[in-house]
Amino acid sequence: MRDVLLATLTSVIWGLGFVVAKFGLESFSAMQMTALRFLIVSIFVFVVPRPRLPMSSLVAIGATLFTGQFLLLFLAFTHGMPPGLASVSQQIQAFFTVLLSGVFLRDIPGRRQIIGMVIAFVGLGLIASAVGTDLNFVGLGLAIAAAFSWAVGNVLVKHAPKVPMLSLVIWCSLVPPLPALLLSSVYDEHSTVEAVINASWPSIAAAVFYSGFLAIAVAYCAWGYLVQRYPAVSVAPFTLLTPCIGVVASKMIYGETFSPTRYAGMGLIMVGLAVIVLPLQRMKALIPIRWSR
Repeated sequence: MRDVLLATLTSVIWGLGFVVAKFGLESFSAMQMTALRFLIVSIFVFVVPRPRLPMSSLVAIGATLFTGQFLLLFLAFTHGMPPGLASVSQQIQAFFTVLLSGVFLRDIPGRRQIIGMVIAFVGLGLIASAVGTDLNFVGLGLAIAAAFSWAVGNVLVKHAPKVPMLSLVIWCSLVPPLPALLLSSVYDEHSTVEAVINASWPSIAAAVFYSGFLAIAVAYCAWGYLVQRYPAVSVAPFTLLTPCIGVVASKMIYGETFSPTRYAGMGLIMVGLAVIVLPLQRMKALIPIRWSR
């Protein structure tokens, strides 16, 4: 029961993180938000031993799983991506991960995974067809690129030797601040120091405490603990909670609403994700199809 609550709490933290990020972006640019998010986590390198991985692997994982994913996602927010829709669109990473694993790790997807990916990408197509004044193709493209970067990071982690998740998260957090701060110095009107001085307390709490400490240091490490302790089929279904929490929280806090077409697209993405992550026995009970791995 304790670990079930931990898995649920982790999904809730991630789901609310999409909404909380908007508070941070009220005072910080996407680059500054990315840098601050990981600066708070990287402090722990002084007390957490470095994982037994080459520095090149740490940089590659940090550049994709953290830098690319969150910098692109925050840029998507600044180009109109609503938090609820973002929480769903990021689940495309599961399907990119399956595709990339098949190409680079020879982990060939089975019939069930292929069906799930097809369903999800039909849903993504519906969302793209409903692009309007509240969302443009730039925002949607950046969000998809963020999901792809996340998937690349997943494959790199899967390919690397097993190491403690805490040390991997902490040391990979050293990577994002430097490129994010460099980009900020070029494109932002105000420096990060000025932004921190003039930021509101909600923005600081969102950028530093919630997005950095809770969403990265706590949630990622808790998830790693669960993945290492339990079979994937037992843990993966909890990922379905994250976009649900994101959509509900965004509707309650920001009044986010969607057209029927966009709701249908989001629903198909969730169905596709469920087809992939739910245990095979549950899928057999839900849909009368002969499934194969």
